[in-house]
Amino acid sequence: MEHITLLLGIVIITALVFDFTNGFHDTANAMATTISTGALKPKTAVAMSAVLNLVGAFMSVEVAKTISKGLVNEEGIQPEVIFAALVGAILWNLVTWLVGLPSSSSHALMGGLIGAAVASAGLGAVNGDVVVTKVLIPAVAAPIVAGVASMLAARLTYRLGGKVGEKTATKGYRAGQIASAGLVSLAHGTNDAQKTMGIITLALVAGGALAPGSNPPVWVIVSAGLAIALGTSIGGWRIIRTMGSGLTDLQPQQGFAAQTSAASVILASSSLGFSLSTTHACSGAVMGAGLGRKGGVVRWSTATRMFVAWGLTLPAAALVASGAELVMRTGDVGVAAVAVFLVASCVAIWVISRRQVVDHTNVNEVDAASTGAGAEQPGVVTTAIAAVAVPPTAGTTAAVTDEDLKATIPAATANPATPAAPAAAV
Repeated sequence: MEHITLLLGIVIITALVFDFTNGFHDTANAMATTISTGALKPKTAVAMSAVLNLVGAFMSVEVAKTISKGLVNEEGIQPEVIFAALVGAILWNLVTWLVGLPSSSSHALMGGLIGAAVASAGLGAVNGDVVVTKVLIPAVAAPIVAGVASMLAARLTYRLGGKVGEKTATKGYRAGQIASAGLVSLAHGTNDAQKTMGIITLALVAGGALAPGSNPPVWVIVSAGLAIALGTSIGGWRIIRTMGSGLTDLQPQQGFAAQTSAASVILASSSLGFSLSTTHACSGAVMGAGLGRKGGVVRWSTATRMFVAWGLTLPAAALVASGAELVMRTGDVGVAAVAVFLVASCVAIWVISRRQVVDHTNVNEVDAASTGAGAEQPGVVTTAIAAVAVPPTAGTTAAVTDEDLKATIPAATANPATPAAPAAAV
C-alpha cells in the first residue's frame, strides 16, 4: 500500500464516510418503486441492492478517471482541498436526506470539489470543458431522456398487457421489477461507487502517494465498493418514501418501465465515462412512468421542491467546501476545527431525524396532505399527457379505476363543504 500520512488517512476515511452516505441516500434510486408496489419487502430490497452495488463497483473505472483526472487539475491540489470537498458533499447529502429529497450525491461531491479547488488555486484549477460536457449536460439530459423513455415504455407495457389477465400481468411485471431493480443497483455501483474511488485516487496523487495519472489501486476499489454497499444496506427510508409514493402512484407495470429505462441510461453513461447523477435519471424515470398511465398524476409540488434541490446542490456544496478550505488554511488548528464541525453537524442531523422516524415499517405510508382534502390535483401538464396515454386494459380496469379516483377526484367534489385545494400543479 502507498505511504499514507495522518492527514491523507483522515481524507480517505472521510471519503469512505461520504461513500456510505451516498449508499443510503441513493438506495431509493434502485428500490423505491419495487418497495412501493410490493414487489419486494423493504429489507429484502435493500439487502439485494447492497450486494449488487458491491458487484457493480468492480465492473468499470471510467467514471473514477473522470473524477481523478479530468474535473480538476491534479497539480497544486492538496489533501486539505479534498477534505474540504468531502465536508461540503457529506453535509448536503445529510440535509437532503433529512427532508426526504432525492438530490444528487454525485453533484454534491463535484460541487464540493469545484468549490474547494477554486478557493485554493483559483478558477484555473477547474477544467471547465469537462464540467460542461461530462457533468452539466448529462445532468440536464438524464432526467429528460429517462423520463421520455419511461413514459413510452409504460404505455407499451399497458398495451402489451391487454392480452393477459390482471393477476398474470401483475405477477409478471412484479418479477420484471425485481430484475430491473437489480439492474439499477448494478448500474449504481458502476457509476456512484467509482466517484469515491476517483476522489480517493485524487487525494493519493495530491498527497504524493501515487503518480499523477494513476488508476485507482485495487484496495481503493474494494473499500469504496464495501462502503457504498454498507450504506445501501441500512436503507434511506425517507427518500425511498418520496421516490416510491411522494412523486406519483405507481403500479407494477410502471415500476418496471421506470427502472428499466433508468438502468439503461445509467449503464450507457457509465460506459462513456459520464459522471451521471443516478438520482436525476431515476427521478425522471419515475415521473415519466407516472405520466405513462391514463389518469396517472405527478405531484408537481414535490417535484418542484426536488428540482430546486437539484439546482442548489452544486453551489451549496461548493460554498460549504470553499469555506472549509479557507478555515483550514490556518493550519492544523483549522483542520481540527473543520473536522469537529463536520462530526457535530452529522450528530445534530441524526438527532433531529429521530423526532420523526421513517423506517421499513412505515416507508409506504403516504402523508395525509397527499391524499386528503389538500391533495394536489392534476395540472395542465399531467392532464394533457394523460389524455393521450394508453388506457387501462380490460383485465385491469377495476384496479386502475380505484387508484385513479383516489389520485384525481378533487376533494371538493367528495365534500362540497371543503374548499378547493390551491392550484399547486403545473
